[in-house]
Formats: sequence, structure tokens, C-alpha cells
Amino acid sequence: MIIIQVFVLVAIAAVALAAPQGNPNEITIVKQEEQNNIGVGGYHFSYEQSDGQTREETAELKNEGTEDEAMEVTGSFSYISPDGHTYRVDYRADKDGFHPTISLVS
Repeated sequence: MIIIQVFVLVAIAAVALAAPQGNPNEITIVKQEEQNNIGVGGYHFSYEQSDGQTREETAELKNEGTEDEAMEVTGSFSYISPDGHTYRVDYRADKDGFHPTISLVS
């Protein structure tokens, strides 16, 4: 009888240890870079998440000190869709609007 009880306890412990640890939906930043992010004259940042998503963006102040002064932003981000495909969006945003280009990576 004791052998059966020990076997049951060991089986329960094995199942508990084999269960996923932590929150499977928790996404973390695995790589991050920032430069001059005070918002004056321009900035750059990038990051990569544990789920494979990435983002990179750079802004430059164009025509500084003139009536046409404006920030011009270029960047990209990628993500994995629910069907398993990876998409990448490259974009430029300037005084004329937002200009995206979407491509299927894999």
C-alpha cells in the first residue's frame, strides 16, 4: 500500500514539474536600443520582442528654423500573424502623410 502511495505522489510531482512555468502569454523585450529620444531634432529607437515582433524608427527634423520645418519619420515593424506568416511594414511619415509598404516575409 505504501508503494502505491509513493508512486501516486511521484506521479503528481512529475505532472506538476512538467506543467508550463510562468504565463505563456507574457511577452518580453529581448533587445532594445535608443538614441537621442528627447524629441528635439530627431530620435532613433528599436526593439525586438520574445514573440518575434520587431520595430525600428528614426526621425529627422527637416527644414529646421523655416516655415516648412517638419519631422520626417522612417521605420518598420514586423509581426507574426495567427496563420504563422511573418509580415513586415516599412513606412515613411512626412508633411504629406503616412506612406506604408507591406510585405510578406515568410
